Amino acid sequence: MTTALITHADCLNHVTPEGHPERVARLEHILHALEPLDVERVTAPMAAEDDILRVHPASYLSDLRKASPAEGWSQIDGDTFMSPGSLDAAFRAAGAVVRGVDMVLGGEVQNAFAAVRPPGHHAETDTAMGFCLFGNAALAAKHALDHHGLSRVAVVDFDVHHGNGTQDLLWDEPRALLITSQQMPLWPGSGRPDEDGAHGQILNVPLAPGSGRAEMEAAYEGQAFPRLRAFKPELIIISAGFDAHQDDPLASLNWATEDFAWITAELCKLASELCAGRIVSTLEGGYDLNALAAATRAHVEELTKAPA
Repeated sequence: MTTALITHADCLNHVTPEGHPERVARLEHILHALEPLDVERVTAPMAAEDDILRVHPASYLSDLRKASPAEGWSQIDGDTFMSPGSLDAAFRAAGAVVRGVDMVLGGEVQNAFAAVRPPGHHAETDTAMGFCLFGNAALAAKHALDHHGLSRVAVVDFDVHHGNGTQDLLWDEPRALLITSQQMPLWPGSGRPDEDGAHGQILNVPLAPGSGRAEMEAAYEGQAFPRLRAFKPELIIISAGFDAHQDDPLASLNWATEDFAWITAELCKLASELCAGRIVSTLEGGYDLNALAAATRAHVEELTKAPA
């Protein structure tokens, strides 16, 4: 069994204005860093509209199509932009996580990483925000539940910003456990422990600014991992944001590159224990190019070494 690396050149055609942190160079640096790894390279398909409509209403998709510019940029909110290639990139990003779920649950690979942009975990039901257009992680979870008939799927989000979109999309989904750690206080301002979902199936784990490895380990070993074991997921989806890195310019947690390797390895061990090693991971944030590339490589390397 192997690791699938799923991506598409369309994801490089989502172009943001000069100086924007979520830029084409992020994915270029990641793909260069992953070149030496022994993975199965898979071309991301376009997501079907039915996949998008599992988490977003048709009116939202229509609004995004209307907002898609023929040239230049359209601005969705203060920091979310669309260029002429953005909508296709978003459909490829969603298609990548769907393909990853299909491959992992079909036994073609043990796990998968979607190296895609735009990211997804801030996109709410009918609101694009925080650089995100479609809720990729939630969409993957719903595809696994509704299309493949799973009973329990867990989403683990270690991006430094709270995954408010994933929380919104899975708020009333009792079959999905969402565990999300985030710096607090920090944009978007959500992610308190009392935000626990309509069925108590959401665990928010705030981390104080300046927190590093010790605080992260304590939070995951004390709260996140026991919840995962109790839930017994049949698939684990990771929202892999790398902006908790100590070099990231948009936040102030102090994770080192090896900390991303540690958390990935621990999630792989849990997946081996709980769900035959089945993991689908998708790229979220990370805005220092060198730190992003190094942390993503560490993450994918651990996926390739994961026990069955």
